[in-house]
Amino acid sequence: MAAGSKKIGFWSAAAIGVGGMVGGGIFAVLGLSVQLARGGTPVAFAIAGLVALVTSYSYVKLSVRFPSRGGTVEFLDQAFGSAYLPGSANVLLWLSYVVMLSLYAFAFGSYGATFFPSGGPMVKHALISLAILVPTALNVASAKVIGRTEVYVVGLKLVILLFFLAVGAQGVDMARLAPSTWVPALPLVAGGMIIFVAYEGFELIANTGEDLSNPTRDLPRAFYVAVIFVILLYVAIAMVAVGGVPLGKLIAAKDYALAEAARPVLGQGGFTMIAIAALLSTFSAINATLYGSARLSYTIAKEGELPVELEREIYGQPLEGLFITAGLALILANAADLTSISTLGSAGFLIIFAAVNGANLRLAKETKAQPWLAVLGVVGCLAAFGAMVWQSVSDDPAQAWVLVGLFGGALGLEGAYRLVGFKGPRKQKA
Repeated sequence: MAAGSKKIGFWSAAAIGVGGMVGGGIFAVLGLSVQLARGGTPVAFAIAGLVALVTSYSYVKLSVRFPSRGGTVEFLDQAFGSAYLPGSANVLLWLSYVVMLSLYAFAFGSYGATFFPSGGPMVKHALISLAILVPTALNVASAKVIGRTEVYVVGLKLVILLFFLAVGAQGVDMARLAPSTWVPALPLVAGGMIIFVAYEGFELIANTGEDLSNPTRDLPRAFYVAVIFVILLYVAIAMVAVGGVPLGKLIAAKDYALAEAARPVLGQGGFTMIAIAALLSTFSAINATLYGSARLSYTIAKEGELPVELEREIYGQPLEGLFITAGLALILANAADLTSISTLGSAGFLIIFAAVNGANLRLAKETKAQPWLAVLGVVGCLAAFGAMVWQSVSDDPAQAWVLVGLFGGALGLEGAYRLVGFKGPRKQKA
């Protein structure tokens, strides 16, 4: 951070994490989680949250030891250097953010299409496309507008969700949440992992390390407060939704399930309120994710793990990376369905988080971490990934090709780049 620039505190860092996690994922994946876990949906969210909480321990230790705006990329490079597999992991991180953009855009199109009931699929795809194209233009125009807008939208979104919980709790039928309504244990865990993308945003707190007044004190508090708050929020939302609406209705409205969950207690006005909140939330999440992922591709290129073109600046901004990121997200959001997009996102981040836990284990002496907790993080992420893959492929064998495409793409891009011109890490310009 430049001399004289303003430092941020614990609450600001925690708000960044909460905003990243509640940036649009809950609006997108609630219906999918109900389809997979049935009455056990709150348990599925809790299981996914526990994996996130264990992984946050590794992020805390690494962030305190290596405070940097590079976050995950910095941690992997510190632990494993610029070898082929760590380089592929960094590329996988970038591709996973492309998937998240697609998820948010898909959710924006799904909720937006409810305002045009006779519009058909073309309206939904038009809205999906606009949800990516307009924020891309805003990113080109002004980053400051993005930052100011995000703060207000996060606050409004949380107010609406808490209001939904306060009113909706009155209509919960606990019989709909009884263990007899849950799916078996392995599918329940797998269901939680497929919607793991709803938690991935906590890792954004790591990028605030250089900006905190007291990172040693504030980073652990920010991580744990943000993750625990969101776990409780998601479990409560799942309980109100599943306990207040018949499963069949939620599954039928899978793409906009949270709005449907508001209808019994708040009527059509509640449906509209949640739909508008979803539009604002997913749009702002696309804004912020585009901003971050374009700079992520720039950072990875600077490390020598992506082509030099992605570190080329236009008008002082990494716009080439922005346009490539937006273009890939535009294609995926319009070509894939919700299950495939969510599976891709969860798979990518579970492997990335396993690698971060591995980095903490490798650097345990430097980070002063408890090795057994780092091992627990690695095992938890890999076991969760295995359960998710098993369930996904069992339900739809075509999902195997979706996953092959993601991981093959990361390995292939890194491998191809090394074959044609990898020169190792490039030094940052002064």
